[in-house]
Amino acid sequence: MRKISSPRGRISPKSVRYRLRIRRSRIHRFGVFTLDDIPVGHQVIEFTGRRVRINQAAKLKPYRADYAVVFNQGRAIDGYVGGSGAEFINHSCSPNLTDQCRQGRPFFYSRRRIRAGEELTRYYAHPIKARRVPCDCGERKCRKTLRYVVE
Repeated sequence: MRKISSPRGRISPKSVRYRLRIRRSRIHRFGVFTLDDIPVGHQVIEFTGRRVRINQAAKLKPYRADYAVVFNQGRAIDGYVGGSGAEFINHSCSPNLTDQCRQGRPFFYSRRRIRAGEELTRYYAHPIKARRVPCDCGERKCRKTLRYVVE
């Protein structure tokens, strides 16, 4: 079992277009922060990791499931194994990133201009009937729940 106590230096240079750093976040444990200004509509980072089926992702241990993301029907990516650093991008009800799949590979793009020093965020939503997870994004229009999780 790999416990992530300090993920510093985990940003893969092959997967990014801007200088990014992982550090402590006010939203949740660690987050990804940009060191550069990022214009609207620009590719920021690719989400990489081990590709798994949805049913395999549902069986991941809770500490690993936090780093898995579903990108297309029937498939997920486990960022815990071979991740680019994008697995540390936190949820926000007013995100500054959006995702887009190109040739079966997920990429994050800027939704608006992102200033240097700002934390990168995206909206995580998994419509699974289970208990709700409280949202800690701190946005003015926060929806108060992050997503649904399987227990």
